[in-house]
Formats: sequence, structure tokens, C-alpha cells
Amino acid sequence: MTEREKNIDRKIRAGIIGGAGYTAGELIRLLVNHPSTEIVFAGSASNAGRPVCEVHPGLDGECGLAFSDLSETETLEKMLGSVDVVFLCSGHGESSRLMKTVHFPQTVRIIDLSTDFRTETDGFIYGLPELQREAIAEASRIANPGCFATAIQIGILPLVCSGLAGEEIHVTAITGSTGAGYKPTENTHFSRRSSNLSTYSEFSHRHLTEIGHTLDKVSGGKFPGRIHFVPVRGDFTRGIFASIYTKCAAGEEILHSLYREYYSHSPFTVFAGSRAIDLKSAVNTNKTLLSVRKHGDIVHIVCTIDNLLKGASGQAVENMNLMFGLPEVCGLRLKASAF
Repeated sequence: MTEREKNIDRKIRAGIIGGAGYTAGELIRLLVNHPSTEIVFAGSASNAGRPVCEVHPGLDGECGLAFSDLSETETLEKMLGSVDVVFLCSGHGESSRLMKTVHFPQTVRIIDLSTDFRTETDGFIYGLPELQREAIAEASRIANPGCFATAIQIGILPLVCSGLAGEEIHVTAITGSTGAGYKPTENTHFSRRSSNLSTYSEFSHRHLTEIGHTLDKVSGGKFPGRIHFVPVRGDFTRGIFASIYTKCAAGEEILHSLYREYYSHSPFTVFAGSRAIDLKSAVNTNKTLLSVRKHGDIVHIVCTIDNLLKGASGQAVENMNLMFGLPEVCGLRLKASAF
């Protein structure tokens, strides 16, 4: 009996560690509406005993769970014995600590949404379906990609894999405030962010590490280029709009054929040719929208995603679907918030 056949008759039992943030809230929203999944527990030491819908008000009437306190290793290990998959949604560094101190049953699949294992250490597979769908389907541990990394890699992988990317790739990408996490800081609270734009981590953003790992992998360590990345804080709540350009000798028609072929088996990557795309058409979906235009010897790529969905929780559920032999799109057919 195949994994797909076994999962028809019973739901996948899921647990969440670190359930209070924006990413976890979106994950819970997806899982409570997923036809093949049930949430067994959602952990949050700071909110233990509180109804999940009090912390995530958008789940009123949809989720009757209360947060569990999983701070004691014995309690956590007992809860892990009751699930098929666990999502790690805690802060960066916490997943590494858990993997060293907690016994995870071999039968439990792990999907980590932090940066800790994105260079595929400790048996984790990098969970970008557009890159390695087959490896994800066979994996027991997945490192979910970062939001900027998802948008940038989907934008440039066809060029890099075909050897058509220039040696200098320039990226400017603007992100919504939810990308900064649940707790406000001086640069992320409403009064600072509203009607405002600012750059941060110029040319040194942490997602460049996982992007570099991917490009080395697909090129056999022979990618000659550099990525110059400037992230921008946007004055909206969710979404990423990435503008990418590099020198390229190929014509627009060849590039369009290349992108269509590369993503022909990727149900969530929508290639719009040279048509202009916008952010709202991707927000609240698990889609990546792509546009490619030539300007002389420069190719300009625009890529938009929802940072909390395709850039985080939606992609995590997409990976879960692949790991359990479900259709990749299961539970993820979401309408954009365009109006």
C-alpha cells in the first residue's frame, strides 16, 4: 500500500511547537481547514492554557484548541508520540536546541520553519518544492525556506540552471510588516512603519546563506555570480515584491520558454510572461507570480509571494502534502486578497 493510499482513510496528526507567532497562526488556519489533517497540540509556554483563538482572533469559531505548555522535555516527548508530523515554529536557534535535547520518534516527520537547518545539516532536506520535489517526498526532516529566499530563488533558478544568469544579480525586495515577527520593535511598530519605507541588512541578509547553498548545489559549485540584495521594509502587512535584474544574452521569447518549461510541474508557480504583475494577486495565496522582460541586454524578473504563506506556512503545508503522498495543492487552493 502506498503512502497516498494509507492517508486516504485517516487524517494526519499534526503538532506545532511555538504556536503564538504570525507564522504559527497562519499554519493553524491552514491545518484546521485542511481536509486530511487534524491538530493534536499547539505549544506556547507564554500562553499555556489560553484558547488559541484568543491569541489568533481570526480563528474564532474554527479552532477549539488551547495552547499547551511544552517547556518540560518529558511532556514534549510524550506529546510527540501522538503525532505524525511536527512543525517547529519557534525562534531561530530554538530548533537546533530541541534537536539536541529532545528525542523525536523516528516515525514523526519534522518540518522546521526557522533558519537553523536550511543548509541541509543534520539530515534535513531543503524544502523548496520547485527545486527538489522528489527529495522532499522521501524526506523525514524538512528545512522550510525563508520568505525572501523563496521569492529570489524561484525568480532566478531557471537562469542559473541554464547558465544564462549574469555574474552580477541585483535584487531589491520589499516585504510586509508581518515578516518582522509578532513582537514590535523600534523599526517595526505601526507608527514607525506606516507611510514609511526603509532598507535594512543591505547586502548581508541572512537568507543569502541558503540562497548561496542552493546555487552551489544546482551549479555543482560553479556558479560564478554574486547576488546584491537590498531588502526594504514596506508599509503594508503581508507580501513580498521582488525586483531582480541581471545581464543575459538570451532573447525574451527564449527566456519565456525556459521559465514555462522549468515550472511546468509546479502548481503554485504562475508564469505571466511579460505581463505586469502585482502584490495583491499573490497575497493570501500559496502562489508565486513571475514576470520576465528583456530591456536591451538586461533581463528584469518580478516575483511576488505572500511572505506568510508561500514564504512560510503555506510552503510548510505544501511540503507536508508531498511527504505524506497527498496532492501538492491539498488544502492550499486559496483566493488572493486582490479586492
